[in-house]
Amino acid sequence: MSRPRGFPLSVLDVVPVFEGGSATRALRDTVALAPRIEELGYLRYWVAEHHSTPSLATSAPGILAGRLAAATTTLRVGSGGVLLPNHAPLVVAEQFGTLEALHPGRVDLGLGRAPGTDPHTARALRRAPEDGDGFALQVAELNGYFAPGDPASPITAVPAADGRPELWLLGSSTAGAGLAGSLGLPYAFAHQINPHATADALDHYRRSFRPSPYLDRPRTLISALVTVAGTDRAAREVAAPYLLGKTRMRTVRRFDAFPSARTAAGHTYTEAEAQFLDELAGHQLIGAPDTVRGRLADLVARTGADELMALTVVPDQTDRLRSFELLAEAARDVRPEPARLRTAP
Repeated sequence: MSRPRGFPLSVLDVVPVFEGGSATRALRDTVALAPRIEELGYLRYWVAEHHSTPSLATSAPGILAGRLAAATTTLRVGSGGVLLPNHAPLVVAEQFGTLEALHPGRVDLGLGRAPGTDPHTARALRRAPEDGDGFALQVAELNGYFAPGDPASPITAVPAADGRPELWLLGSSTAGAGLAGSLGLPYAFAHQINPHATADALDHYRRSFRPSPYLDRPRTLISALVTVAGTDRAAREVAAPYLLGKTRMRTVRRFDAFPSARTAAGHTYTEAEAQFLDELAGHQLIGAPDTVRGRLADLVARTGADELMALTVVPDQTDRLRSFELLAEAARDVRPEPARLRTAP
């Protein structure tokens, strides 16, 4: 189907588990949602990677991306992202090479460097200790597996050499932006994690960019927390379970599920909690369509981003789909802006 006019949109899914639900139910809801997202004209659907996190059922993004690809026909699917230090690059190349072979031209491989879990689980994943060049070397090794095989090499990633998924680097700081630019790869910035650094990171990426065989000019997307409803108040109520969950994450060691809508409605916030949530929500896209349209236009004007990836974490599947519908309508009136490098201070 033809894409709707307006600002390009995609979805980031962390497959949230809410009170009264289960990881199995959350995974099935994600698979059911993807075809509806495709019908709305969104570009891509990415799933995150988290481990030993009962509230987020995204421990195997490659497997889930394959199921999403099978449930859709035109939607790009992939990882947002595979946390590469948790895995051998050869295995990732084999998995995503297989996905690309089965769904050619529809697979994205977003790569991150965070552990996505606690230190104990990171050790169980055999995650290597951090070092300055380790991630860059892993990215280079992974990318090399998607090139035609070297006859002299004893290793071949089958079927990675037959087709390359679209590689993206993910980040929430200027460090990742510089690496993505130097490698000539597209860059995805986590605005929901570090909104104060979004403009600087994208600017640093553009300044660092060097054309590559895969990309001749900078290409960016920003992921942000998005909840759209009929009014600003309704949107805040729909987003309340996730927002309350974010406050709990600051003090609770184990977090098994996000609060339900009923729990969130009955919670009395302390002054400190209220300030935290106002700060969090104030930098994201939560509100009525007109509010979100204005915030999106402002975000695009400030950052020059090419695409918005919406992270919508709400307990009710109907509310979630309605948010994506309203976002698509709001984005029709927002136009991409030419990316301009800002003058260095």
